[in-house]
Amino acid sequence: MSRREEPDEAIRAEFVVTMGKLFATLGRALICLNKDFEIVHASEDLDGLAGDGASKRIAGLTAATVLGDDLFGPTAALRQALEAGERREGWGASMTSEAGPPVLLSISAAPVGQIDSTLCDPRVAYLLIVRGAEDPTEADTALPTLFSGMVARSSAMLRIFRLVRNLDESDATILIEGESGVGKELVARAIHLNSPRRTGRFVAVNCGALPPDLLESELFGHVRGAFTGAVRDREGRFELAADGTLFLDEIGDLPLQLQVKLLRVLQERTFERVGESRSRTSNARIIAATNRDLRREVLEGRFRDDLYYRLRVVPISVPPLRERREDIEPLARHLLARVVDRHGRSLILSPNSLRLMLVYAWPGNAREMENALEYAVAVCRGQTIHPQDLPSEIAVAPGATEESPVSDTESGSEVEQLRTALDRHAWSREATARALGMSRTTLWRRMRELGLARRRTS
Repeated sequence: MSRREEPDEAIRAEFVVTMGKLFATLGRALICLNKDFEIVHASEDLDGLAGDGASKRIAGLTAATVLGDDLFGPTAALRQALEAGERREGWGASMTSEAGPPVLLSISAAPVGQIDSTLCDPRVAYLLIVRGAEDPTEADTALPTLFSGMVARSSAMLRIFRLVRNLDESDATILIEGESGVGKELVARAIHLNSPRRTGRFVAVNCGALPPDLLESELFGHVRGAFTGAVRDREGRFELAADGTLFLDEIGDLPLQLQVKLLRVLQERTFERVGESRSRTSNARIIAATNRDLRREVLEGRFRDDLYYRLRVVPISVPPLRERREDIEPLARHLLARVVDRHGRSLILSPNSLRLMLVYAWPGNAREMENALEYAVAVCRGQTIHPQDLPSEIAVAPGATEESPVSDTESGSEVEQLRTALDRHAWSREATARALGMSRTTLWRRMRELGLARRRTS
């Protein structure tokens, strides 16, 4: 049979394979999606990025299942851009699968458009070009990276994402430090999902939420009759987390008598239920977190130094939101999408609302931001969240102004504000972007739009 007589399906299949090989020469993999964002085909070179069999394993699944709702959910910005006929480049994502931990990837996406139907499978509506995520460059950091439920653009958080990936074969004890609300539990869950224990349970305990006696029973379990109200034997969290991960939040609140018992578990991997003399074995992996300065707690005798060093085999410090302002915008959009999904609404942030959020100090970090957006969604009566919809403490924060949404007539004022910021930082784009809470790429784009791309010499 001549090539002209080959069935259309054979030609199309050969075309897809050829295209995949072409992208493979550039270190890229190809994923084809239909109009419903289901995966029609993935080139075999994806196996080199996401593990053996990945290309076949994801066929037929939705892009949202494999790459996350934050990118391909019905209201996700990337999906909406593709549906509008636009292309997007360099979006960070993590690819999940049952066979392995999430893998950090960089994705460029575009609608197929009009292609000769004799060559391209008519089901294919969108193409994804996939490569492994590398260390961020200025061009890469203009868009946020999504990883195991977290979203970030700052170099500090991207370093944490890479550390989590580097720990994918480790079973070491980890101590996560950071202020309340920065997302310590999200980091712990990401570590669990990227670890050899990902098929086991993730069990969380807040060590500051219970009195000592109840906390001991919660951690180690108890036997019937151990105390008033103990009418039956009960497993503790160490047993529930067998083959998985036990997350001890606010470990700095753990009473001294329980610190001794926890140290024994870490050293000997054994414990007893309350009211029982028989030793039991624990194989739970421990991840602890605290918002306290444990070094100071050790010096002042409130925390055992031997336990501190046993917990701090791998330390991870999550910076507060005020120290990574480039994360505020993507985090706000990410959290708003989550909030409006719960309420069944479709809302966006006005430019001035976002500006107020960028200058606010966020003492409660991401948790406070989500609560603020919950409030805004509750009181907003239109489809856009304006400054008056935000909690009052954000609207009156230092540096905040009571402006209406930006219009063309206000561009002159914006030019002066941006020029003042550039002058203050000697026209260093890096320093100015950091002060304004945006990426260098965003700052450069705004400078070009306002005619400030070149420094004035007079």
